[in-house]
Amino acid sequence: MADRGGVSRRDFFRLGLAAGPASLVAACGWDGGAALEPGLRAFGRVNDWVGENILLSGSRLAPEYSISQRTPAPLFPAYSITYNQKRAYPAPVAGWELEVDGEVRSPKRFTLEMLEGLPRVSYTVKHHCVEGWTAIGTWTGVPVSVVAELVRPLPAARYLRFDSFDSGYSNGWDLASAMHPQTILAYAYNDRPLTRERGAPLRLYSPVKLGYKLTKYLTTMSFTRERHGGYWEDQGYPWLAGV
Repeated sequence: MADRGGVSRRDFFRLGLAAGPASLVAACGWDGGAALEPGLRAFGRVNDWVGENILLSGSRLAPEYSISQRTPAPLFPAYSITYNQKRAYPAPVAGWELEVDGEVRSPKRFTLEMLEGLPRVSYTVKHHCVEGWTAIGTWTGVPVSVVAELVRPLPAARYLRFDSFDSGYSNGWDLASAMHPQTILAYAYNDRPLTRERGAPLRLYSPVKLGYKLTKYLTTMSFTRERHGGYWEDQGYPWLAGV
């Protein structure tokens, strides 16, 4: 969940981590303009550049926890743009399928049953919200990398775009983060199928990203040449948003 009004303590903490290696950024050739220009957007650009070019590691795994450490489901907050507007969580259309397209050799559509039949990953991990709270839950789904192998991205594909039926909510991801072994298309939470407040029928999940990057209510996953922003990113929140 994100707050439109101002910058939270967690924002300043994370952005401070990005500002710390300023001399390293300069030495590595960042040419993103003045680091002190006003607003969160400028800090976000530094944060993203440092994360994508210096700190991002495809081999770094988020720690896992025991099932006994799960946060009780009622205490694990849920969030939806549609719910904020209408006080009801969005529902999928009849015959829902996930479309995977863009810069790929073999675009495909997947039913939920097809996705459930693919190799799966299940882990119990800590969820990090940009507002500062955390919660522990178990998520199960198919790795994005497995779906990528089926559609065979073209060399031009550098990013992914995830779209949803949650009032136009979307996110853009770098390819390396999307192919991380813990980045999944999740269809279960705490050993049960996703409910509407958790993003049913399918949501993006990764414990190495802040919560606002984990698009719920997925409709499309597109491989792209250009970097797509996102609902909160276009309002100034950091694009990479790594944990």
